[in-house]
Amino acid sequence: MFGEGNTLPAVIGASLVLWGVHFLVLRGIREAAFVNLVTTIAKIVPLILFIVITVLAFRLEVFTTDFWGRGNLELGSVMQQVRNMMLVTVWVFIGIEGASIFSARAERRSDVGRATVIGFCSVLALLVLVNVLSMGIMSQAELAGLKNPSMAGVLEQVVGRWGAVLISVGLVVSLAGALLSWTLLCAEILFAAARDHTMPRFLRKENARQVPVNALWLSNGLIQLFLVITLFNASTYLSLLYLATSMILVPYLWSAAYALLLGIRGEGYEGAPGERRKEGVIAAIATLYALWLVYAGGLQYVLLSALLYAPGVLFFAKAKHELGQQLFTTIEKLIFVAVLIGAAIAAYGLYDGFLSL
Repeated sequence: MFGEGNTLPAVIGASLVLWGVHFLVLRGIREAAFVNLVTTIAKIVPLILFIVITVLAFRLEVFTTDFWGRGNLELGSVMQQVRNMMLVTVWVFIGIEGASIFSARAERRSDVGRATVIGFCSVLALLVLVNVLSMGIMSQAELAGLKNPSMAGVLEQVVGRWGAVLISVGLVVSLAGALLSWTLLCAEILFAAARDHTMPRFLRKENARQVPVNALWLSNGLIQLFLVITLFNASTYLSLLYLATSMILVPYLWSAAYALLLGIRGEGYEGAPGERRKEGVIAAIATLYALWLVYAGGLQYVLLSALLYAPGVLFFAKAKHELGQQLFTTIEKLIFVAVLIGAAIAAYGLYDGFLSL
């Protein structure tokens, strides 16, 4: 009855879970972080068990059959296959910047960089192992035909029904923890931007337990809005995944480009030429990679992103008004005009039908 997550029971259930997590977070950041730690440990166990079992059941002849996917015309060329999976891969790593967002709450600054690297490497290892080992259990066509959660179908193929139940339970725990993490992160981003005077001051308000209460209400209110949109627009989980990933690519691109600009100008690198060169190279690679990701995502989702970015200018304008500053610099005006043009095209596209959410 939950379908692809866009049925009435699915939206009602998701809404209940969303607001349950909302009021849990309102009780305190530390309490919510402890629950998140428990769910993280709980969801790692089924993943490790899956990896161990599939390593033992791995069949090389299945893995090497049509290795490059050239026998399947629907998959396209190898480069096309790589491009098609880029947004899904980026989706896995969205939030890797979370440690830096919460850096103000860290006991030691050194923990921030360490947490980011450990988190990235751990997720990368799990992602590669789960995907590669699955291709040694079932063929590409069989994997493509599995319903979500597909890991359950793979483990069931090896050990029977209890494997599917284990993965499904682990998935429920994982999603609960992920929702909690994202609820914390979304509110903290708005809160941090408000402290930096990029967002209006009302988003800086905290309750007695130091939770950014207004930022939390705003972010979860918008999530609820999108849940309702999925009901009337018949959007699937995958289409929303693509849209969310495309939206994060633009900030990733600007962040990488700004790091490259700092390296070129030498700002912050006074007396450290070695660091400037090293981080400049990293920033250049990151910028090129981000450009490739924007291209791989496709024009449709970039335009839809512009439609969602445009209203955010209202918050930016209010913050500037509170500071008594000019709204836009010259370069910012050009960027804003580009966003407005993209938003207008996207709005017309949704109306005319050549774009869809």
